[in-house]
Amino acid sequence: MMELSIDTLINIASLLLGGGGGAFFVWRWQQKKAKAEAQQAEVDMAQKVQDTYQEMLKDKEEQVAGKNRIIAELCEDRDHFRKDRNELRERMEKYEEEIRELKVTVDKNGRQIESLQRSICFNYSCKKRQLAEHIQPKPEPNEIEPNNEV
Repeated sequence: MMELSIDTLINIASLLLGGGGGAFFVWRWQQKKAKAEAQQAEVDMAQKVQDTYQEMLKDKEEQVAGKNRIIAELCEDRDHFRKDRNELRERMEKYEEEIRELKVTVDKNGRQIESLQRSICFNYSCKKRQLAEHIQPKPEPNEIEPNNEV
């Protein structure tokens, strides 16, 4: 067998480390580095996706808040209009009641006048106060029409 001397061992070690052997260690290091970079890229991508979703959620929350504000304003407007409508209805009912009362009063006054007209003589100097239906009032002088028969 061949004797291995220290010089031979150093030459073999330097060949492995300096030549092809060093490439093996560099290749493993590059693989680990590439794997670490890939993992970092995945983490970065996941962070970007998460940030995007957070922005979308924030936008959606703002939209919902805006719509809730609009709904609240519409509810306030609806309540205001209902209140106004109810006040107008009450006022109309009050006026309608007053109109009914006035109609009753007018009808009553009309019946009283009608009954009084039948019993009052148009001749104010008359002491008998005969019914007006039997007596025709004398026309006033200015109410007489001229005779246009020629």
